[in-house]
Amino acid sequence: MNTQTKAIIKSGLFSGIVYAGLMAGFDYSDGEDFRIWRFILNALFFGIFMGLMTRNNLKKQADKEKNKTE
Repeated sequence: MNTQTKAIIKSGLFSGIVYAGLMAGFDYSDGEDFRIWRFILNALFFGIFMGLMTRNNLKKQADKEKNKTE
C-alpha cells in the first residue's frame, strides 16, 4: 500500500469516527439513547465521503507539483 492510499484510509476512518461521535453526543444531549447502527452508518457514510474528498485533494496537489516541475 502506498502512502497516498494510507492517507486516504486514515483520514476517512478518523473523520468518520469523529463525526459519528459528535452526532452521538448531540443525540445524547437531546435525551436520546445511543444507537450503534446510527453510529456505524454515520461513520461509514461520512468516512467514505471524506476519503473521496481527500483522494481528490491529493490528486490535485500531485498534479500541481507535476506541472511546477515541467
